[in-house]
Amino acid sequence: MTTRRSGGQQGSVRIIGGRWRGRRLCVAPGEQNRPTPDRVRETLFNWLAPHIEGLRCLDLFAGSGSLGIEALSRGAAEVHFVEHQPETRRHLKEILQVLECDCCKVLSQDALKYLQTTPIAFDLVFLDPPFDGTDRENLCTLIQRGWLAPGGFIYFEMNRRSDLPELPAGWELLREKTAGQVRFALVRNLPEGHVRS
Repeated sequence: MTTRRSGGQQGSVRIIGGRWRGRRLCVAPGEQNRPTPDRVRETLFNWLAPHIEGLRCLDLFAGSGSLGIEALSRGAAEVHFVEHQPETRRHLKEILQVLECDCCKVLSQDALKYLQTTPIAFDLVFLDPPFDGTDRENLCTLIQRGWLAPGGFIYFEMNRRSDLPELPAGWELLREKTAGQVRFALVRNLPEGHVRS
């Protein structure tokens, strides 16, 4: 993803594929708003291409919303964006209004606190928290409580020096790759009775 930013200046991000392909959207300034790079996002959605149509998605640590918006652009049925930073959340709402998107929710909540509420099963969870100071294994434990539907997918993004968290029982690593400073992976929650390959 192309992000244009200098210091505290507002940047922008480009939607790569789908109905909003080529649209450039603003990104709220701030060090926490680190949109997924173009080539990473393109690879991820190539992996998801056979599955993305009609999925219900959860974009935790939404930030710019680039992952969830790309999913909507490519045919996802619904996205819930979780973002606790007020300015970032305001920018995200403005973007979704410009796109006239009515199949999404922007939730004003800390991601960890959100995962401790009553679970809603999603088909795809984007997990792209801040690179430093995030306990991904704890996040996996919380997500496993019912946030990921059987057969659903979870996307991990982290610093390339970080290890993928230990996956809960029933989760299978499908694809993994590094690009620049980013390591990313796609994992599936195996349907009941399915044997891990």
